[in-house]
Amino acid sequence: MRKRIQKNMRPEQENEQSSVSEHCGPDVEQSHSVQATNNTKPARARGAFTDAFLYRKSEQYLPALFARTSDAIITLDQDFFVRDVNPAACTALGDVSSALVGHRCPQVLGCRNLNQIPLCGTSSCPLERGLQQGPLPSEELLLGTHPEDSSEVSVSVTPVTISRRRCAIFIVRNLSALKVANQVRTNFVSMVSHELRNPLNSIHGFIELFLQGHMGELTDEQLTYLGYTREGVLQLVSLVEDILFMTRSDVGQFEVRQEEVHFQSLVRLIHQVISTFRPQAFKVEVVLRDDIPEELPSLYADPLRLKQALTNLVANAIKYTPPGGTVTVSAQQIDDRFQRISVTDTGYGIPIADRQHVFERFYQSDDSRQSKMGGYGLGLAIAKLIVEQHGGTISFDTHIDKGTTFSFTIPLYQEPS
Repeated sequence: MRKRIQKNMRPEQENEQSSVSEHCGPDVEQSHSVQATNNTKPARARGAFTDAFLYRKSEQYLPALFARTSDAIITLDQDFFVRDVNPAACTALGDVSSALVGHRCPQVLGCRNLNQIPLCGTSSCPLERGLQQGPLPSEELLLGTHPEDSSEVSVSVTPVTISRRRCAIFIVRNLSALKVANQVRTNFVSMVSHELRNPLNSIHGFIELFLQGHMGELTDEQLTYLGYTREGVLQLVSLVEDILFMTRSDVGQFEVRQEEVHFQSLVRLIHQVISTFRPQAFKVEVVLRDDIPEELPSLYADPLRLKQALTNLVANAIKYTPPGGTVTVSAQQIDDRFQRISVTDTGYGIPIADRQHVFERFYQSDDSRQSKMGGYGLGLAIAKLIVEQHGGTISFDTHIDKGTTFSFTIPLYQEPS
């Protein structure tokens, strides 16, 4: 039957049938044979399918997509030079193609994070990260060489090789329309958080008065239940403070006050964090320890924010480490610009399905063991924000039932020239 159908084909139809079979496989070929045999679809439908396939094969749609898409497309090479831009990019950057191509990225894009911290020349630079780590699906940045003219955008970075040169394709989407809606949401969350903080602090204050005996002597049972109540109130206060922290960051009201942090100050900070968590770790039978060299260069960091990031990482490690496990805080210099601080646990590890969501706000795992641990999903998001505002990066390495290491980089202090 198949031979009779092909025999009655015109030469061009036979070539089309052969092309579709070659590129789409035997299933598609068999499907077309059955269609021809049963004559269930008109010839023009088969022709439309073939025409669409041949058009796609020719890739003629790519230049049209590049020219007509509303998303800005910018090609940058490994030396930070702009190699190509589409019309939408020219509109977004407010200049013609000839004035953009051939110039260095900082002169054209001026990438900054949402807190106005420049990213060019740091380890948080999306171009460097894209070339080193692979595609970046979504990065929220501020673009514009002048802060007053900058726009909040979502950027995806795709590394490619063009004429044996490593390049990256930036696809930029303006978030101005979403920004208004997000501002309304942010204001609402901030208002609710402020309204919650005051009564929670009052409740906590009265509980402390009871526990200190200012309201009369209490029985052991009453003290136990008040202890549980205080713990719950403190968790709510911590949640409210975290939400306010993220809210201030979203509206650009959060900043880091970087200064020289000597090695002794870093050691003292790490020991303070470990001492804070020792009672909690002892309760769940987890050992806390540090692994710090005898000497390291000074850091350029905000000590309070650095302590906050480290606190969140240690709390997370204890939470996901079973009894008998260990949590270790370590530090080491990685080059002449950055130092790495790591928190390593011997816990459950992060399930594969959750790894891409680790730093998302309020994300909760569906894994049975992970979901039992509680929490609100803000600690790691805050740690990431703090690290990035220092010009560093945060990452993790995890193995199921063996443990996880969270590491972040902090810039070294450079003497003024």
